[in-house]
Amino acid sequence: MIMSKSIAAVYKLKINFLNGVILLIIACPFRAFSQNNKLANNNLIWYTQSKNASESMPCGGGDVGLNVWVENNEVYAYVARSNAFDENNTLLKLGRIKLKISPNPFGPKNFKQELILKDGYVQISGSNGNLTTTINVWVDVFSPEIHFDVRANQKVEVTASFESWRFADRVTKGRENNQNSYKWAPQGVVKTKHDEIKFNNNEISFVHKNAAETVVDVTLAQQKLSQWKDSLTNPLKNVVFGGTLKGTNMVAAGIDEGSYQQTPFKAWKLKSKEPSRTHQLTASLFAQGTEQEQSKHARSWTETKLWWNAYWDRSFVYITANDEEANQVGHNYQLFRYLLGCNAMGVWPTKFNGGLFTYDPVLVDTTYPFTPDFRNWGGGIFTAQNQRLVYWPMLKSGDYDLMKPQFEFYLSLLKTAEHRSQVYWQHAGASFTEQLENFGLPNAAEYGWKRPAGFDPGLEYNAWLEYQWDTVLEFCQMILETERYNGNDIKKYIPLIESCLTFFKEHYTYLAKQRGAKVLDSDGHLVLYPGSAAETYKMAYNSTSTIAALKTVLNSLMASPSITPEKKKGWQEMLAMIPPISYREFGGHVTIAPAKAWARINNTESPQLYPVFPWGMFGLGKPGLDTAINTYQYDADVLKFRSHVGWKQDLIFAARLGLTDEAARLVKLKMKDSGRRYPAFWGPGFDWVPDHNWGGSGMIGLQEMLMQCDGEKILLLPSWPKAWDVHFKLHAPQQTTIECTFKNGKIEELKISPESRRKDVVIW
Repeated sequence: MIMSKSIAAVYKLKINFLNGVILLIIACPFRAFSQNNKLANNNLIWYTQSKNASESMPCGGGDVGLNVWVENNEVYAYVARSNAFDENNTLLKLGRIKLKISPNPFGPKNFKQELILKDGYVQISGSNGNLTTTINVWVDVFSPEIHFDVRANQKVEVTASFESWRFADRVTKGRENNQNSYKWAPQGVVKTKHDEIKFNNNEISFVHKNAAETVVDVTLAQQKLSQWKDSLTNPLKNVVFGGTLKGTNMVAAGIDEGSYQQTPFKAWKLKSKEPSRTHQLTASLFAQGTEQEQSKHARSWTETKLWWNAYWDRSFVYITANDEEANQVGHNYQLFRYLLGCNAMGVWPTKFNGGLFTYDPVLVDTTYPFTPDFRNWGGGIFTAQNQRLVYWPMLKSGDYDLMKPQFEFYLSLLKTAEHRSQVYWQHAGASFTEQLENFGLPNAAEYGWKRPAGFDPGLEYNAWLEYQWDTVLEFCQMILETERYNGNDIKKYIPLIESCLTFFKEHYTYLAKQRGAKVLDSDGHLVLYPGSAAETYKMAYNSTSTIAALKTVLNSLMASPSITPEKKKGWQEMLAMIPPISYREFGGHVTIAPAKAWARINNTESPQLYPVFPWGMFGLGKPGLDTAINTYQYDADVLKFRSHVGWKQDLIFAARLGLTDEAARLVKLKMKDSGRRYPAFWGPGFDWVPDHNWGGSGMIGLQEMLMQCDGEKILLLPSWPKAWDVHFKLHAPQQTTIECTFKNGKIEELKISPESRRKDVVIW
């Protein structure tokens, strides 16, 4: 057998991982048992069937996500994978799988569906008369395979259907194009192409083939880059993805038609040859350029459960309080982290606007009668200010491996970003925009089709996005932090970080030369104009969010062992060129200003507090804490914009500033049950359901209430209510883990590894 490099790497990862887990279990059997009991209390259990897909339960692994539910005695599962982008850049569902068991195993009073977090799978069980049945639904973490394992105490028949709404081409019109990269500005007729679905030796084969011409070509032409299209990345061209569905002792059983949630579909059916007490159904997925490593069912099941066991042992937060909303916070922290773990090994990052777990849009908004492929804000658009909130919490949860797809995303697009700078402005540095496509260019609709003659082709003609370059610096800082936290080898990412920093020096020097004879101000600083403080303060002069980003990333880069002394000297020179942060007053209280000046307010972010988070320039134990608190408490815009919804960061600001009561109020609002059957399916907020940047910002805020890291110092319980008992395990720099049990207002147990770091822990 010849294995590809990617498969060999996965196989090596499996061996190393399993060896590590076995050693952990041998070394800590009693601790593992205690942890498992607490985790089991966070399992989600339903005792009634679901009304529809909006009441689905997530299940996943590797880079595959399922929405699983039981409706009218039939088991359903939407199938999603992180790489299924069509030529319009819609992130397609692969299809819907349905199981019908005969006789019906679900009586009116004996039904149970449980998400078993420890092992990462969904178990459905029921009884009807003398018949009892259990269905385990799980996804192989190390191979893109979905399993439905049916066991009954009597012989039963199983009919499995693969249901697809893409049995014919579909023209998408109006708001339905929000699912793709054309959004509100389609150029001609936009079609979602049909899949090729057929029976093949008692298996169902489903394949989607992208055309050679894609939205990438349209965008390149729009942005005057067509002549370089052969040298720039196109992840959509001629891509093929899909899979096969088969079952043990199952045969083809014809094709049916139907409609679900206003969407017509066709169903290709398999049926068991004869009744049996056990049935196994497997969906094996593929994508062009990948191979599958076939493994025995039992071994895959064991390896998958061990991976999830290790995932949950790595980090956790368990809250016990008399306040039920506080308990929901802890419960939903685990439930949301489960969603993130389902894309641990994806080639593509987890999408902020639904991840792998979107469902029929009409169940989110009745005015969206579209197919299950729909999500608002695009399929292949990775909006940076949203994506960052999905990935920041992975530092303290120790999920560094989950961060790799997001880092690789930017690294893979570095050439395109540098090419933009060279073509448009003839200078060095990587120009990453805000509404960033998975091929590295601004989204075409956001870039603007109706642009004034002579308008700079490197700019988005967009009131929200113009001159917003700095969000990529948060990912640069995350990369540097993985080195500081976990000792990651980040050498291959250093060119990315350096190029992103170089852009600001080169571009604002370039702009200054267009305006006059001097490129620096009277103090020798860059003139950061025009700029943008988030999407809110536009045409900004010396944006605070940009200044804080540049200062922090430059200092972090110079502290990295991955750069040479010669390069460090050059970055020190650039640091000296970054202007200072500006201030203003409200009622005699000095506050951080969003910029030195700006022309208008366009959105509702609070970038004047970005020096608190993500940049950590102000905070507990640091100079200027009173000024940062004043900004939170007195700045009229900050007060007007305050909210817990979606990507709002007020919880994180309050936690970092030590405002315990305020942080407690906001974390309960942010992380309370979503109102949907799965409590961590928040949204739509400003985006879609489930809103992953809602959950991510909630995770960050909760972590900051429990532990903050400032240089060598680890601040413990800096914003934690005394009335909430908690047991948590989080990660800190220098490969440090902190496990703490806080009960009745006191620390009962504190484990610090390595022990040498105990001297750096400050109980706040």
